Amino acid sequence: MATTLNHKTSNLGSIIANHRDAILAGWLRDMIGSTRRSDLMNELDLQRQCNQFLSLLAQATTQSTNIQMPAYDALREMLGEVSRTRAIQGFSARETAMFIFSIKQPLFTTIRESLGKDSLAMADEIWLTTEIIDGLGLYTTEAYIKVREETIRRQQEEMLELSTPVVKLWEGILALPLIGTLDSARTQVVMESLLEAIVQTNSKVAIIDITGVPTVDTVVAQHLLKTVTAARLMGADCIISGVRPQIAQTIVHLGINLLDITTKATLADAFSVAIQRSGFRFIRPQKKDLGEEREK
Repeated sequence: MATTLNHKTSNLGSIIANHRDAILAGWLRDMIGSTRRSDLMNELDLQRQCNQFLSLLAQATTQSTNIQMPAYDALREMLGEVSRTRAIQGFSARETAMFIFSIKQPLFTTIRESLGKDSLAMADEIWLTTEIIDGLGLYTTEAYIKVREETIRRQQEEMLELSTPVVKLWEGILALPLIGTLDSARTQVVMESLLEAIVQTNSKVAIIDITGVPTVDTVVAQHLLKTVTAARLMGADCIISGVRPQIAQTIVHLGINLLDITTKATLADAFSVAIQRSGFRFIRPQKKDLGEEREK
């Protein structure tokens, strides 16, 4: 069937050229409601897109009826840009697709008026036009979905980066609070963020706080171990804080070996150990010293 279409010819290009204004007016008239979305696109931009589409469609159909042919390259490029801009503007996939599908009725009306005396030619032209518009509509929808998927993936990556902040608690001491599930993709982001911070701050101690991690299973534990190992290779010792009773029981039950890693129940306890390892010492002022300070 596809091979046959390559050899078919269409009068659609000449029909559009001879009745362009009527087709455009009918298309804009049928493009109502949510498809038009005047709140997202002004009338001039919409008319410009419609005019460009009609010009490129007329040019392409004079050469081929197969939308995969080079004759449709410019039209496919234009529809790809339409899909991208509409995805950014907030159009839905249905609204973007209907931008193309809504031209069917004006085209069919014009074809009937132009070829009505030859019913066979009219039927062939309507069928070819249906296949062309359907193909272009599907192409536009696929391009829109691809843009949306790329946007979602980029937003997820940005959220991963924002959800893994490395905080400098003290000179030579970093803290990495983890919240949510720790999967392979996030582990890579965590590891990269921590290692970069270690290099930039020349820190020797890093606290990985898992208070916000709901569960720790074998996979999560392995991800933690990888992060600790990478930090050690960069010359920083790691302390894992936020080990709750339930997590401790799970780690023991799973037989996960964390014996060579310092673990603490709270971030405060881990920070205290980090201070000692860094060679710092806090001295609490005596009450007498505080009274003398107030008198001064």
